Amino acid sequence: MKTLLLRQTSASIAGMLMMVLMCHSIANAQEPKSEFVEKMADAGLLNELRKGGYVLYMRHGTTDNSRADQTHIDNFSDCDTQRVLNDEGRRLATRLGNLLRKAEIPIAEVFYGPMCRTRETAELAFPNAMTPLHQAMFLASSTNLTSAEKVQMLQEMKKLILKPLPEHSNRLLISHAPNLADLMKYFVRPEGTIVVLKQRGEQFDYVASIPPKLLEQLVK
Repeated sequence: MKTLLLRQTSASIAGMLMMVLMCHSIANAQEPKSEFVEKMADAGLLNELRKGGYVLYMRHGTTDNSRADQTHIDNFSDCDTQRVLNDEGRRLATRLGNLLRKAEIPIAEVFYGPMCRTRETAELAFPNAMTPLHQAMFLASSTNLTSAEKVQMLQEMKKLILKPLPEHSNRLLISHAPNLADLMKYFVRPEGTIVVLKQRGEQFDYVASIPPKLLEQLVK
């Protein structure tokens, strides 16, 4: 009799465990996936950019991957401590600036990170003093920062993205892929890609991406 009761109890417990596992699996299956979905820009978006009202986030030009950033950089003007643009990256930065002007996309102001590759990208893309260039320390690469430092940096980035835009124009940020990945789970590739963002109250929306080759095709 005892053996029979033990068997029935064990079977009951096993059944309950099976039900719990099934419910857990169903719940997980119903949870929406939060993976970032990249969208490419089209000619229609370029027309909208010409009217202004957007924030553009550009990843710096192509870099020399044979060298890496030092873990702690005390002097951002010392390019020997950082990964820098290669010759292709310098040509790309110049070409991107020329393409934006050819496309007649107004850029009222440019904010760039203090590291050599972002500073040089900004200076090569916008050599004309008519476009104000502003260095922003919080646009430095977030790769080697602590979690607390990243929180502060992302707060400042978001403030700049949501800052009221100049009328009939756009704002451009030149920074790094890890920063955008920390901000919106999007590691932007390749280098030189422009990410289009749209302000929405106290938030912002991702609109589309414009890799360098796509920008060339759209501007032709």
